[in-house]
Amino acid sequence: MTALFVTVGIMFAADDPFQQHGKLRVSTSKTHLEHADGTPFFFLADTCWTGPALSKTAADWQTYLDDRKAKRFSAVQFNMLSPWRTAPTDADGNTSYRIVDGQLIPNETFYRRLDQRIKAINDAGLLAVPVLCWANSRLDPGKTLTEAQIADVVRFQFRRYEKMNALWILAGDTGYRQDAELWKRVGRAVFGTKPDALVTTHPDGENFPWTSDRWVDETWLNVWGYQSGHGDSDKTLRWLTNGPVAEYGRRGQYSRPVINLEPPYEAHNGYASGKPHPPLHVRRAVYWSLLNAPPAGVTYGGHGVWSWHTKPGEHPTGHHGTGPAPHWREGLKHPGSAQMTQVRNLFESLPWTELRPAPELVHDQPGVADPKKFVASAATLDRKTTVFYFPPETVQALVPNLGPNDSFFWFDPRTGQRQTDIGFRPEPKEDWVLVMQRR
Repeated sequence: MTALFVTVGIMFAADDPFQQHGKLRVSTSKTHLEHADGTPFFFLADTCWTGPALSKTAADWQTYLDDRKAKRFSAVQFNMLSPWRTAPTDADGNTSYRIVDGQLIPNETFYRRLDQRIKAINDAGLLAVPVLCWANSRLDPGKTLTEAQIADVVRFQFRRYEKMNALWILAGDTGYRQDAELWKRVGRAVFGTKPDALVTTHPDGENFPWTSDRWVDETWLNVWGYQSGHGDSDKTLRWLTNGPVAEYGRRGQYSRPVINLEPPYEAHNGYASGKPHPPLHVRRAVYWSLLNAPPAGVTYGGHGVWSWHTKPGEHPTGHHGTGPAPHWREGLKHPGSAQMTQVRNLFESLPWTELRPAPELVHDQPGVADPKKFVASAATLDRKTTVFYFPPETVQALVPNLGPNDSFFWFDPRTGQRQTDIGFRPEPKEDWVLVMQRR
């Protein structure tokens, strides 16, 4: 491929965690990410797929980053290429590339805009999480380009931004089934000689292809990604609570960190009900995801923000049925985004890197009869810290059974408040987290 590209140099702010602690790597336990000095990194990404392309001004983009930084997000997940079905072009009408006589030529004007947006992510001390090639619909590059063209554009983007702090998503929303060998070849060609690069994938919904031994030897792929998606049927809930991800979590031996890259988006219509997902659905999926496998992190998405929506009341481009979306500025105010602050605050107050799924601690699991009532549990191997997540209507009869060296607190996932009074009774119509600790 003949094309101009420039490696972008990133200047970091004095309080940048990557400057303080170094680049990210996979921990020796293979359960989470950590900095070069061993400091654990709690992955909490906001989803803004089309933000870098569609944000009109650098000031708009900075408004978004300031909000997410204030809410303690540690990463921003976005899509690099246009056209794709939600963003045929960037805000100025540019596409990422053009095809001339079968050859893919990157559009330098498009990438100069992306340079600025990605630099701003890292300058804010946030991890960049770019999808290098969306591959779901017939309008997406992963379907319209040849394998050689896909490899060219993926390689071009990686080389251009190689020095930034990033977790690379090779392809978004594909099944990794009939096209598995294609993506393996592209992954090897681009990342096979780059062992320090963190690379994951974003399969389509309710799909965890990494249970297949065919992927274990793909060493360039060092983080398992999945999406539980936007379904709200019992089938979807059981997939998340008792499906292949939970089975992986119960193994006790792990080959990669596991991250849910797309739980249900707040205010996005549920696939079964057709009704917007409330904050409860988001919290429930987040805590289930973190406790059903060794916690590495999770992502959040808010309707209107993921698509960088500017026409309130309309459905996002190419996603009719997801529901009328607010302007992205209004979408920043979804209450669930602030509740993600409490997720990170809670886990970072605990020995979270040592937590492992402990479903045996839940007796008479209410989720067997009703998946909405699945109680998730995790504990450190020495059982000094145990965490339970209780959906609504599952805590009525529960009183902590404490020994002389035990302590506990009820955690309100909406406000972050903690209750340590043994006489406290959680409101049964709400969801709660219980943390028990032994000295």
